[in-house]
Amino acid sequence: MSIKPISTCATVILAVVLGLTGCGRDGALSSQDLLAPNLTSGLGNLAEPNAARIAFPFDPTNFVGAVDNPYFPLTPGTVYSYVEETPEGVETNEVAVTHDTKVILGVTTTVVWDRVYLNGSLKEDTFDWYAPDKSGNVWYFGEDTKEVENGVVVSTAGSWEAGKNGAKAGIIMLANPKIGDTYYQEFAPGVVEDQGRVLSLKESVSVPYGAFESCIKTADWTPIEPGNRAFKYYARGIGMVLEIIPRDGRARVELTSVSMP
Repeated sequence: MSIKPISTCATVILAVVLGLTGCGRDGALSSQDLLAPNLTSGLGNLAEPNAARIAFPFDPTNFVGAVDNPYFPLTPGTVYSYVEETPEGVETNEVAVTHDTKVILGVTTTVVWDRVYLNGSLKEDTFDWYAPDKSGNVWYFGEDTKEVENGVVVSTAGSWEAGKNGAKAGIIMLANPKIGDTYYQEFAPGVVEDQGRVLSLKESVSVPYGAFESCIKTADWTPIEPGNRAFKYYARGIGMVLEIIPRDGRARVELTSVSMP
């Protein structure tokens, strides 16, 4: 679930995800809480000094079994299909919510299988791990990702797992997003440091799958790749329906179909 690269498309931590010193909306952080680095790093003109910073304490007993956030529903058996026109050809992306689970830091996560094809040939093969907390925030616990060329794995760059090598779980979708909310989506030092900010709650979006109102719009970026940004749109009851990547000539990754179980 890392931000798409421009060219293509410390000890175990059991404390907290994300944010700067201070309080999250769901409660204060103790002095023992471990915090990710400055949220404004690499943000450029999106860095607003008064933007809300979200930080939630990590508690493995505070998670539930099913992801039911309306803007990030993960019902096992659902398959999402996306398409993007690129200079190299047509990229298609199939995202399948599996019935598999993986326990990470004592939390049972849902496994999502994400495959990207270029002109019909497999390009990326990724397993992502998500889990919701009792408040409805959807946490991101890592990914096992492989880049493929001619059927051969050539890289696993971007792979990470919360609790290993200093990596922390992030938030992929807030339960009650507000404009300006800023948060880490994933954090593994020097590997992935993707961050997001809520820009709008009332976007209108039209993609091949349909037209949607009152969509959430986020800006995603990473200091690891300065200038690499994406804008994502989430529709209620569906999830992500559109991604726009400005630096790639305003490339559009559009939802084409959803297969329900």
